[in-house]
Amino acid sequence: MSVFKIVLPSLALASVFTACNSGAKQQNQETASAQKPNIIFILTDDLGYGDLSCYGQKTIKTPNIDRMASEGIRFTQLYAGSPVCAPSRASLMTGRDPGHCRVRGNYETGPHGFGGELELRPEDVTLAEMLKQAGYQTTVVGKWGLGMNGTTGEPNRKGFDYSYGFLNQAHAHDQFPDYLYRNGEKVTVPKNLEQKRAYFSNDIFTDDAIRFLQQKDKSPFFLYLAYVTPHAEMLVPEDSIFNRFKGTFKETPFVMNGQGSNGTDPFGAYHSQPYPEAAFATMITRIDQDVQRVLNELKAQGLDSNTLVIFTSDNGPHQEGGNDPYYFNSNGSQRGIKRDLYEGGIRVPFIARWPGVIKSGQVSDHISAFWDILPTFADLANVSVSDVPTEGISLMPTLTGNPNVQKNHPWLYWEFHENKYSDQAVRKGKWKAVRHDPDGKTELYNLEIDPAEKIDLADNNPEIIQKMDSIMTNSRTDNSYFPLKRSSGN
Repeated sequence: MSVFKIVLPSLALASVFTACNSGAKQQNQETASAQKPNIIFILTDDLGYGDLSCYGQKTIKTPNIDRMASEGIRFTQLYAGSPVCAPSRASLMTGRDPGHCRVRGNYETGPHGFGGELELRPEDVTLAEMLKQAGYQTTVVGKWGLGMNGTTGEPNRKGFDYSYGFLNQAHAHDQFPDYLYRNGEKVTVPKNLEQKRAYFSNDIFTDDAIRFLQQKDKSPFFLYLAYVTPHAEMLVPEDSIFNRFKGTFKETPFVMNGQGSNGTDPFGAYHSQPYPEAAFATMITRIDQDVQRVLNELKAQGLDSNTLVIFTSDNGPHQEGGNDPYYFNSNGSQRGIKRDLYEGGIRVPFIARWPGVIKSGQVSDHISAFWDILPTFADLANVSVSDVPTEGISLMPTLTGNPNVQKNHPWLYWEFHENKYSDQAVRKGKWKAVRHDPDGKTELYNLEIDPAEKIDLADNNPEIIQKMDSIMTNSRTDNSYFPLKRSSGN
């Protein structure tokens, strides 16, 4: 049973729940719903902080996303839920930080095989469940990664009316899939059968998102559009975009048979790409064009002025399938990449556009994270989440031009478990603490003067280190799937 509560904006609207006539009740509910904004949340996969022109990218141009930023607000200090896919998405969906989320890593040893991931439980309330109860039509298109079909975490059991895409994260390594899942059922992609590469993942998902916008009913809607690019594998359509970049960059060809490191697992590796840098530039360019396709369709359907559109990434840039994240300065000169708790692994681009509500041309340095999205959407939908466990704080004051009343986090906390020992990190004001072993030394950086985290100030600030270590100890609950790995073994 869901534990959140619907809070309507006025006593007049509240009367819809006490109307005796069921027809009048339905009509009044539709009137209330019509006042709520639509939401489109576009999530890219492994897109770095520095991969967009509006965030400093010099080589690859993203004019459409840049325009979206100029028409809305661009955040400069917003963080993903994790430096890898599944826990970042779990934090986004549930409003929990990495110290309290059930999913705190890419769980590779479960019953569903490589990429199956640890599923969300019935008690893990998602923002889709919250919005659905508030009268929203809910759709997810693209990569899910929080529960296979038949589990408690499959998207149609976590608040989505419609789902289409990858459930298994390793399956999402395939940029030209020959099957996907629609509402839990396996469906073929005929154009890609027999190893053909005719229907690119971005095109599949953008086409389906546009179909949804063209066919949606009169309810407010939530569209979660989760692309699998620029994540490896580094395969793209060899069209005019790719040919424009091919031969332009210094390339190190990537060679792989695509059969997995053990020769049997089809999801264990990526296919070869002689031109990985050209492929990466193609992916970014196609993302830029696909975002514009979605925005154009919003305008065509007359939905533009009542729709909040958010664009972001699930973590920092990757170094897989032949991609070199430093070639295009994908981390924006920040330290670290995917799988690091340094800034390059978790600080992500984040753009929000809502004509007439979000003032154009804004840049915000408000320190925030993925777990803030659930309470933000609760504010949008007039839903109280007072009974929903979350570490998030609504971003609505910042979005609507009231930064002076925006509440701030006392700190942000992360943990990560895929290295030898468990990594932990805390952001508290200008200070950033990182340690690579719960029993080890804590590093300390002043991000105001050292955003690249080059100068460790720990030795000169023992009192701050003591506070940061205490936060790392007390900002988490035990998790049997993701225990802290220590050098002491305790």
